[in-house]
Amino acid sequence: MRVSRKLNNGSRGFTLVELIIAVTILAMVAVLGWRGLDGIVRSRISLTAEMEQTRGMQLTFAQLQSDCAQIAPKMLMTTRPYLSAEPGRLLMVRLVFADQQPTRLQVVDYRLRDGHLTRQESAPTRDPNVIDTLWQNALSDAGDGANSQAVLLQSDVASMQMQVWGSDQQGWRPSSAISAGSQDSNASANKWTGLQVSLQLRGHNGSMAKTFLLGAS
Repeated sequence: MRVSRKLNNGSRGFTLVELIIAVTILAMVAVLGWRGLDGIVRSRISLTAEMEQTRGMQLTFAQLQSDCAQIAPKMLMTTRPYLSAEPGRLLMVRLVFADQQPTRLQVVDYRLRDGHLTRQESAPTRDPNVIDTLWQNALSDAGDGANSQAVLLQSDVASMQMQVWGSDQQGWRPSSAISAGSQDSNASANKWTGLQVSLQLRGHNGSMAKTFLLGAS
């Protein structure tokens, strides 16, 4: 059966079978083109998410580097802890410098909860007794209602692990070595000079790690 008639110049149009074949080819090309475009869009979304995670990780490490560089010197914290680390939790006392202000101390609390890594800092003070209270409150999670002031650094974090390096050059130690801070007998005889933080994101097999010097010296 033909769907065309003979034209005046003697040529003939397409048959029904030819039309069906042409439409089928066009449909296949359209499907392949849509799949390719869909793949490009999905890849772009995935790449954008990866870039956002990498940017968040870089900002997190930059903030950690700043805090570690300004950690309170041990000579000021001889009778009280100034650093505590455990999986998913980092607590430290750091120096605060401001224009036309005396040097003060504050407690900084990094915490990993439900995949969210946050940072919270206390108000700066020059009173050692206030620092002790703030430290104990942070350890015991007292005043946890103030956690709304915590700043979200990174989402979708699976784990945060830490190691420390001492002045005795005995190699990296697990974070449990400093869980008692300067009140620990080993900590009293040793000066922690380095901190290594490893962050692993959800859905990733590997982790990103960075090493920080503790203090300016």
